[in-house]
Amino acid sequence: MTEISVSALKEKIDKKENFILLDVRGKKELDICAIKIARHIPMVYIPNNLTELDKQVPIVVMCHTGVRSLMVCRYLVRQGYNAVNLRGGIDAWAKEIDPRLTQY
Repeated sequence: MTEISVSALKEKIDKKENFILLDVRGKKELDICAIKIARHIPMVYIPNNLTELDKQVPIVVMCHTGVRSLMVCRYLVRQGYNAVNLRGGIDAWAKEIDPRLTQY
């Protein structure tokens, strides 16, 4: 499974590349910290909301540490999506890119 580092994600954001940042964490986690550009669909709702995702647009899937997002990423790839996992999730993002975010 392909993964992307938080520094590579920051480059994609800074370059304004066309991609979807998909946050699959629960609402309570999202309330603690989030990346503003992310589209939020909790992991359990992904199968019923595939029509919200464009198969033509690359997807970076994220969660807290990268475990749930890896499972979602594998599922999306099996469904024909171009998806990669954010290694380390928002935890790594908060540590390496945006230390202003609350870590949990």
